[in-house]
Amino acid sequence: MSQPTSFSVRDLRQRSAELLRNAEDGRIAIVTKHGRPMILAIPFDDRLLDVGVHRALALQLFEQRHLTLAQAAKVADLGVEDFMDLLGKTGVAAVDYEPSELDDERSAAS
Repeated sequence: MSQPTSFSVRDLRQRSAELLRNAEDGRIAIVTKHGRPMILAIPFDDRLLDVGVHRALALQLFEQRHLTLAQAAKVADLGVEDFMDLLGKTGVAAVDYEPSELDDERSAAS
């Protein structure tokens, strides 16, 4: 899984435009001070307003492959089944196979 973009407090002077572009693109970022996370920058969008901070964060982290399904469900304070329902309601795919992986899965199931 990839890591969210990280900015140090010192970086913010020079990279604030990048932080804002990340937010506009729907990506989260972490701001650190002396190497320790201090701020989690979450895009402010309709999803955040519709489902709340915890669930919007969980959806975002799952969608960007920073968390597994079970981890994202925990962040959202939901069971896995309820989180999968939330994924469906918000249009986020619960499973995202590459075409070659899907072919492998079909072969294994046969």
